[in-house]
Amino acid sequence: MGFPVGYTDIYIPKLLVHFLTLLSFFRKIISTFLAFFGLGDFLESENSIQPDPIGPKHDSLTAKFIRELLPVMKYSDIIEPPERCAVCLYDFDGNDEIRRLRNCVHIFHKNCLDRWLDHDQKTCPLCRTQFVPEDMQHAFNERLWLASGISDFYGEFSSLSYGL
Repeated sequence: MGFPVGYTDIYIPKLLVHFLTLLSFFRKIISTFLAFFGLGDFLESENSIQPDPIGPKHDSLTAKFIRELLPVMKYSDIIEPPERCAVCLYDFDGNDEIRRLRNCVHIFHKNCLDRWLDHDQKTCPLCRTQFVPEDMQHAFNERLWLASGISDFYGEFSSLSYGL
C-alpha cells in the first residue's frame, strides 16, 4: 500500500503532536508511580503484548526435558567445530559450554540455546529441525504426559483410551 502520492501535503498540527507527547509523558509518570506501589499492571490491558526484559517467568516441562536430552560439552572436545554460534554470532572459545543437537548436529552456546528453549521453541534455530529425534518422540511425549500430571487427573479414563 504505502503512502499516498502527495503524502507531504498531509499536515499534522504541531499543537496536536505536542499534546500527544505530553499525554505520553503523563502516562509514563503514572505508570512509574503505580509500579512503585505494586500496581504496575493496573493500566495495562490483558491483550497488550510487551516483551519481558528478564525473560519468561516459568520453565516449561518441555524445555526441561529437551535440556536433559541435549548434553552440555566443551567446545574443545568437538571434531570439526564451526567458528561461531549462529544465535549470538560470537566466535566459540575452547572453554565454552555448548550443546550439540541430535538431529541436525548444529552446535550452539549452552546459554544461547537455553534462552531459545525458554521461549518455548522446539526446533533448531538454524534449520528448524525438531530437537527430539523421531525414534525418541514417543518416549519423550509419554514422559512429558506423565510429568505434567494430566494422567493422574484423568485416572482410569486414560487407561481406557489405550484399549480402543
